[in-house]
Order: sequence, then structure tokens, then C-alpha cells
Amino acid sequence: MKKTTVYDCSIIELDKHHHVKGNITVVENGKTVPFQVRRSYYLYDVPGGESRGGHAHKDLKQLIIAASGSFDVTLDDGKIKRTFKLNRPYQGLLVVPGIWRELDDFSSGSVCLVLASMKYEENDYIRDYNEFLKLKFDE
Repeated sequence: MKKTTVYDCSIIELDKHHHVKGNITVVENGKTVPFQVRRSYYLYDVPGGESRGGHAHKDLKQLIIAASGSFDVTLDDGKIKRTFKLNRPYQGLLVVPGIWRELDDFSSGSVCLVLASMKYEENDYIRDYNEFLKLKFDE
């Protein structure tokens, strides 16, 4: 697994264009996103008090965007935790491989858009926190 820390993750400002008829944000492979997007998905209608995530990835990079509403993303590298409140559709949180993530505190009507560097591959997921710690520090 990649030897990354929560400090390798950061907020990325996306292109934002103002117009009297509404704003537009543009996302382009390799330009506004620092990887090639191979898959995109979104979370919505998350019931109050529920959380999502609860896993890490061995190789996958993600850009997590609050397309609507707000939610918190807590990143954990096994030593340090950082929490980001996402609430602007023109910002994305870059999450690198080897970082545990939890998403919670979803506002009503929020939409979490995720742009991913790989297609779905179950073998890339680490779903047990103790296994994550073992992989992170025993290599």
C-alpha cells in the first residue's frame, strides 16, 4: 500500500464560471483533476445520522465533491485524522491511496459526487480498519 499521509490529501479549486443565468463548474481529465477519471458516481438521500465510506483503497485516487448541500469527510492515515467540511460545488477533496475515509453529517438534500481513477475493483478496497493498519505499517 502507498505510504501516504492525510497531508497528501487537499482541497482542489475547480473552474468556476459566473453567469447571470447560473454558474457552471468544469471538470477535465488531467487538467482540473490530477488523474484520468475512469468512474464517477454519486451518493444522495443519505438518511440523517448515517455515514458512508468506512474503507480505504490500495491504489484508487478520488476527488470528492459536494455537488449539493454539505457533508464532512474524515481522513485517517493510521496516525493522524483530518476532517474536511465539503459545502461548495466548485471545490473537491483529493483523496490519495492508502487513506481511510468516513463521510458523515450529510445535510438534507446533499449530493456527494465522486470522481475515481479506476473502475470498480473489489480487491482494491480495504474494509476492515485493523487490516488497514496492518497493511499500512507492516510493510
